[in-house]
Formats: sequence, C-alpha cells, structure tokens
Amino acid sequence: MLHIRRIADRMEIPEEFLEYYGRHTAKLRLDLLGRGAARGKLILVTAITPTSHGEGKTVVSIGLTQALCRLGKSAAVTLREPSLGPVFGLKGGATGGGQSQVIPAEMINLHFNGDFHAVTSAHNLLAAIVDSHLHHGNDLAIDVDNIWWPRTIDMNDRSLRHVIAGLGGKANGVPRETGFVITAASEIMAILAMASSREDLRRRLSEVVIGLDLKGDVIRARSLNATGAMMVLLNEAIMPNLVQTTEGAPAIVHAGPFANIAHGTSSVLAQSMGLRLADYVVNECGFGADLGAEKYFDLVMPAAGIEPSLTVLVASARALCTQGTGNPAGPFDLASLRAGMCNLQRHIRNLKKFRVPVVVAINRFPGDDETLLNEIGAFCRANGVESAIIDVFNQGGAGALNLGEIVISLLAQPAPGRPESLYDSSQSLSRKVETVAREIYGAGSVCMEPAARSKLDRFTRIGFGHLPVCIAKTQSSFTDNPKLFGAPEGWPFTVTDAILSAGAGWVVIVAGNMMRMPGLGKSPQAFALDVDAGGNITGLR
Repeated sequence: MLHIRRIADRMEIPEEFLEYYGRHTAKLRLDLLGRGAARGKLILVTAITPTSHGEGKTVVSIGLTQALCRLGKSAAVTLREPSLGPVFGLKGGATGGGQSQVIPAEMINLHFNGDFHAVTSAHNLLAAIVDSHLHHGNDLAIDVDNIWWPRTIDMNDRSLRHVIAGLGGKANGVPRETGFVITAASEIMAILAMASSREDLRRRLSEVVIGLDLKGDVIRARSLNATGAMMVLLNEAIMPNLVQTTEGAPAIVHAGPFANIAHGTSSVLAQSMGLRLADYVVNECGFGADLGAEKYFDLVMPAAGIEPSLTVLVASARALCTQGTGNPAGPFDLASLRAGMCNLQRHIRNLKKFRVPVVVAINRFPGDDETLLNEIGAFCRANGVESAIIDVFNQGGAGALNLGEIVISLLAQPAPGRPESLYDSSQSLSRKVETVAREIYGAGSVCMEPAARSKLDRFTRIGFGHLPVCIAKTQSSFTDNPKLFGAPEGWPFTVTDAILSAGAGWVVIVAGNMMRMPGLGKSPQAFALDVDAGGNITGLR
C-alpha cells in the first residue's frame, strides 16, 4: 500500500484538507468543497437482480476505475462503508476482491475510522433523550403510543426487532414498545449520506420526527434539544474517507446505507468531492437496478442535484442462468441463460426510463462458458446497448480496458438530454409507490394493508405528502417475494408498513415481509473469523 499522502497527491489535494488516520487512510475536510466547481462526470454502477453467486458491483466499480486510470484518465471510485452485519453474517465484507479491492480491506470492513459507531451513538442518544424526557415529566406531552424513533445497532440480531423498554419500576423509565433497526437502516445514516455540508447536517438532524404529541402534532429532535449533541458525535464522521485501490487509484469511501432497506449509495459529500477532484467518478449503487439505481434517480439526484452521465449495468452468466431456472446450482447452459435474459432486459428498459445511457458489464467468473458470455453480448446489441466482457477480479484494471474505452467514448458524445426521475413531488405518496411498483417492478396492482395506508394518510395530513418514497423490498426478486425469479409481470405488490424519515427527506415504504433488522443464519460468517497468534485477522472475506 502507498502512503495516503501519495494518493492525495494524485488528486492534487493540499495538505490542509487532510486529517490523517494512520498511514493508509485519511479524512477529507469539508473545506475541500470550496475548491472550484464540479468538473467530473458521474458513472453509476448497478446490476441485474442479485443471486447467491454475487454479481460483482463493487469489484466492477473498482476495476472500471482502475481501467480508466490505466487509460490515462483522472478517475476515482466512491463506495459505501461496510456494515458489520453482513461482515459477520452471510455476505461477508464489501471491499471488492482479487485484483480489484479497496485497501486496507480489514480496516475498512471493521470499525472503519469510527463512522458507523458515531452514527449508532448519535441515533441512540436521541432515543435516550426521548425516554429521559418521558421519565422527567414529559413536558412536551409526547404520546407514548406514537413514538416512532427506534434504537439501532450495527449487527444482525432478530431478537431486537420488537422489544419492551423501561421495565423494572419507575426508576428505570416508562415502559413502552420499541425496537432496533440495523445501523445501515438508521435515519441518521441516511442523513449523514444525504447531507451536503455541516449546516445541512444540522438542519436535517433538527428535522427528525420522533413521533407525535397528544394533540397529534409532530415532535422533532430540535424540540428535545438533541441536535447539538448529535452534531458533536458526527463531527468527524461527516468527513469522507480517502483510501486506495489495489492499483493505487483514489477511492472515497463514506456512509453505508443498505439499498434494500435504505437508499443504498455513498454520501453526497463523497460524490461532490470526487467530482471536483477527478474527471470520472465511478459510484456504486447497491443490489439490483430496481433498488439502488431507482433510489439514486428518484431520491438522491433530485435532492443533491448530482446528475449521472452514464449507467453501467453488471450482469453475469451464472446469475442469468439462475434467473432462468430459479436454481443457483444450475444448469448453466444456453437454454437456462436465454430463459433468464428477461431479467437483464427488464433492467435495461428500466434504466432507459431515466434518460441516461446504459452499458452492460459482463462480469466473467472462473469456468464461464465463452458461448454464454457471447450470447449475453448479442442480446445487449439486440436491445440497443453496448456491452463488454470483463475480468477485473483476476486482472484488475487490465481486465476492463474494453469497458473503459466504451465508457470514455460514450461520455465524449453530446448528452442525449438530462436525466429524469420517475415522478414529481406533486403526486400523492400512494401514487408514487404505485409508479415505482408498476414502472420498475412490473407489478399489476398495489395492495396497501390498512395500517400502512393509515400512516400514509397521516403523513400527508401533517405535511409530508410531497416527499419521495424509499421502498424497502427484497433484493432477490423484482417482486416482494424473494423466491420469484426472472421478470414477473402483473403480480400484486403489497405494502405492509410506512416510516417517516423527515430528516433524510423521504418516506420509507415497507413491502412484503421485509425487515429493517436482519438476523444471523445458522452458520454465519462469524464462525470463520478469528485472530492468529500474531494478531492477524483470519477468515475475513
């Protein structure tokens, strides 16, 4: 690894804008945003519907950035910070792999510069202040049955989804039902990711709605005098982190919202800095394009004003075969592939609705049949998009030079127009849900359970009907049923819950049985992790 000062030199970052966290990472001071206007072009990396094989969005994002650097371009990658939930759960770490990683991988995957801990602490401080206010007389007349603010922890723990707090007598607080969400789903994480400055962070934190008073009026964090203390806890976490890839390309890693239960992309600050420091910024959006990419265009882009110039859609032969058969074990043959192409086609069509050029990155895995890879390329041509077969895991940037050349060529052409969101703020909350469900997921109808509809009606009455919707949905299917593969059409989309995230700037819509607190599996990745006699971590993937 290079000293982080060398990476900063490549981006021409003066010393006064760096806060060093050891030899290999540094935080970027927000004053850096004052150094001129954005000059770069943003490239979104998204994917087809994920399977257990993994499609490789992070490794492709890193590999493409390295390829652009090899081609003589000024490029940087912006990525989310990993959550400890997946690291110790099923998925493992989130720093790429092989010859396309962000490093130091162990540091980034575990406790990275304290950002997740700061978010967890700020969130739980507000929860503690709420309960303390109740204990000390409840001067704001908070309705105990209408407190919406949960607690959070950065770990998969299903037993914390629904809990009763305040048991044990008067000295221990007011008994009430509550629960935990994983830190990546915390509204504080979303706020950190969406804030454009310290003052914007302060504004968003003060706007957090923790619930209602007995008159039905909203109670905000500022009413509880919590904003300043949360700002203190997030004072360093708000600064993006500078690291490097395996080939020494700059990487800005900051914030970590999941894309299935949150909005799923790196911070606005990271992207804004990248666009001032590089000509090309490669930004990963989590899970399939129906989640991370849709949320970028409908949530992040309107709020931040950052318009993507191109989208890279990652696909793999094994994943498409799985979409065709519903069986991750195969067969991986031409018939299965062709049956699963409907999934790729749906994602291509969806992305075109946002008026941004699309390129398909065909991610090669060991043992892939060349016939299958070429078939995907032919299918892309038939659907009016360019594609490239890449191997960035084994070859690093050299394995994506063809993709990099296509990206450079497309971005050199006049833009076909400005990107568009699917809906505008004038539509009702339910109409926005229906638009995404029909246009992106392929649903034929939307069924709202009474409790969810009642909440949407209430949010509209108290002044939040103009907000966009952030849909929490399974990542494993276009539908709200993780067992349905391919590209189903005409199915009923079921809304089971709704949560107001006023500080983040949207309403979270819960679909089907989606949980905002995951649980550990029977044999989680935690069982493989250890430390050897020399203090080296083993088993991290």
